[in-house]
Amino acid sequence: MKNISTLRLGLFLKGLAMGIAEIIPGVSGGTIAFITGIYEELLNTIKGFNFSLIKTLRKEGIGSFWKAINGNFLVMLLGGMFIGIVVGIFLIGYLIEYYQAPLWAFFFGLIISSAIYIGRQITNWNSWSIAFALFGFIIAFGITLLSPSEGTNNYVVLLFSGMLAICAMILPGISGSFILLLLGMYTIVRGEAENALKTFEVDSLLSIGFFAIGCILGLALFSRLLSFTFKNYKNQTLSVLLGFMLGSLNKIWPWRNPVSWLNKETGIIENDVTSLTKEVLLGDNIQLIREVKVMPKDYLFFESQFWICILTFLIGLAIVLYLDHIDRSSKKG
Repeated sequence: MKNISTLRLGLFLKGLAMGIAEIIPGVSGGTIAFITGIYEELLNTIKGFNFSLIKTLRKEGIGSFWKAINGNFLVMLLGGMFIGIVVGIFLIGYLIEYYQAPLWAFFFGLIISSAIYIGRQITNWNSWSIAFALFGFIIAFGITLLSPSEGTNNYVVLLFSGMLAICAMILPGISGSFILLLLGMYTIVRGEAENALKTFEVDSLLSIGFFAIGCILGLALFSRLLSFTFKNYKNQTLSVLLGFMLGSLNKIWPWRNPVSWLNKETGIIENDVTSLTKEVLLGDNIQLIREVKVMPKDYLFFESQFWICILTFLIGLAIVLYLDHIDRSSKKG
């Protein structure tokens, strides 16, 4: 049996990776949970939260209550996720400015190998499995083609944005951050979170509070549905998730040039690429509406960093395949 401290550290690191992944549009924390082997336990733990826990606490005490909520698992995982989100909020700006393409290349490799991993978990490949995978692919691919809308700081909108984002976060292949981007809420939520962490301003704290409440409500409802489908329709659910992952690759291609964007100062949609600079792209005054995938030699505004991308792609690919190898070896042993 593994040392308890090692297991807890591993769980914390998985949470850390999930937290960082959720900050990046196009990458799902659910994908990280799945490839690190904690996905179903996470769903069942969330599903376990209900009003009967109050009765357990009253009659059986704190020990039984802690066991019922899988407390050790939650504390380490959520602790890692919180640190990952905080680190991600401040780190993502640096990586996007200096290593944008290698960052996307890493996740491109990660998701390809994750899709291979999920495909191996499907025990009965037939026409239905292929149909479900195709359905998931079409949904995810279609989502990546949608154009972002304009966001708002309205508390009710923030609450519903949290509900939608957390549902996407649980699904491997669909990014909660990308859903926020489509809603026009990514910049707003990330900005409010960064401001809340820096200044503890009441308005920002309230905004993040309403977003968090939405996340909790969405988590409570959607996790039950997913837990049910995993228990009763595992192969079909895995097939859909496989399709989600493959469909999401359209958004994660490392080299993408802007085609049209919204100028937030004027409210006008623009498409004159010659007016753009790297500094403008990295600023908060424009919101990208559409991008086009290009080859490295045609990449504008940022360095293509081709060989670094190849390296980070292979690292992303190797991580999941290595985890899969360890998993299969442990089952044989």
